[in-house]
Amino acid sequence: MVNFNGDLLETSEAKLNLENRGYKYGDALFETLRVVNGKIFFLEDHYFRLMSSMRILRMDIPMNFTMEFFEEEILKTIKANPSFNNSARIRLNVDRGDGGKYLPDDNSKPSFNIVAEPLQNLFYQVNPFEDYRVDLYKDFYVSPGLLSGLKSNNKVIQVIGSIYAKENNLSNCLVLNTDKSIIEGLNGNLFLVKGESIKTPPLEDGCLKGVMRKQILSLLHNNPNYDIEEASISPFELQKADELFITNTIVGIQSIGSYRKKKYANTVAVDILNKLNARLRLGS
Repeated sequence: MVNFNGDLLETSEAKLNLENRGYKYGDALFETLRVVNGKIFFLEDHYFRLMSSMRILRMDIPMNFTMEFFEEEILKTIKANPSFNNSARIRLNVDRGDGGKYLPDDNSKPSFNIVAEPLQNLFYQVNPFEDYRVDLYKDFYVSPGLLSGLKSNNKVIQVIGSIYAKENNLSNCLVLNTDKSIIEGLNGNLFLVKGESIKTPPLEDGCLKGVMRKQILSLLHNNPNYDIEEASISPFELQKADELFITNTIVGIQSIGSYRKKKYANTVAVDILNKLNARLRLGS
């Protein structure tokens, strides 16, 4: 069952109109959330990122689009899929509705849909990483700006970058901006570890304003064992790093095993992951 503007429908019945602007122009936003035992991880962060993104795209926000409204609709969708009750991945999609060319016919009636998929684990796991290989994706570059930080439906670079990775037997690729700085992985934010220093690209470089990125930064800023810095990352720094890892809300932390001939450890990533799970278990 999927949730289509509040109505629960069989997947076969939930069909988008060909005039849907998310389909025609990528005029849509989405949030990917993790739900465990009826609790939506980082709901407030997801909600405020969505509202901020809607304002940037000049979407009118209906009065009923409150955090409580989306929480209720997400949990309603989970309950309609009983096998997903313990742990689920949610995609909440908001688009500008139907009609118009580049100029919308009506900007006041955004629509939403919610799709759930089962997840195996309740909390974040330490994933295998030794065979997790990455390289730079240099066919296209991201131009930094407000739009580059949005989780919008325009993910062409991520799509063709993923195809490139598969064609070259890579697990992932690192994306660069027009200044040739590394900004993120294809599916999450990037962190670089060198000794006790941890660096992640700043939002000004064009990376996604990731919810998990925010959680990791919060953990690190309160940890005296690490020095955290938001600063540009040059490709040359990859060869000197001790660890690299990618973060997103579904996987948590994915350590990178190698970049070209350079191999990495995952000691710091495991430490951070354990602290993240401890925070989640305490419900903070």
